[in-house]
Amino acid sequence: MIAQFDGFEINAIHEGDAWKICDFAIANTDRLKRYFPKTLEQNLNPTLSQIYVEKNVKAFYEKTQFVFTLKQTVTRKLAALIIIKELDWNIKQGEFAYAIDYNFKGQGLMSKAIGKLSTYTFENLGLERLQIIVNKDNIPSSNVATNSGFKWQKTLKNEFTPNGEAPLDMELYELFKSEP
Repeated sequence: MIAQFDGFEINAIHEGDAWKICDFAIANTDRLKRYFPKTLEQNLNPTLSQIYVEKNVKAFYEKTQFVFTLKQTVTRKLAALIIIKELDWNIKQGEFAYAIDYNFKGQGLMSKAIGKLSTYTFENLGLERLQIIVNKDNIPSSNVATNSGFKWQKTLKNEFTPNGEAPLDMELYELFKSEP
């Protein structure tokens, strides 16, 4: 276990997570399709989810991407997926991406989880700069960034193009292990 708070725990993805991740993806299709289309398409059925889990367990071990689960400690219900991606080991930087189940939104869980994982990342993974990139219209995600101590840096023009949409400007937030 990476961290625990308020009846929830954060763990690295593991082989037993496939069914829970598949259920999470299907139940949250509308929440995932715009900003997490690749994660969604890789978890549309249990077989695909098993491949996703195996690939990401290997990636965790190889330090090419880190996928974490946020689960209720008692029920083991998957509340969120949190990913550290776009790793650049030369400058010790990674980017958080996260999605929370609709049943758990608005409870401040993601802000707490990102705070705990930021500390874990700085202390255990060797990264020194973390980023969160969000669309300005995604107020809850912007709040996660600021509530977790990340500071707004700049607007990234045409940074992300959702399927079937025009490119979107995105807001860059960063958190440093020590102030630059």
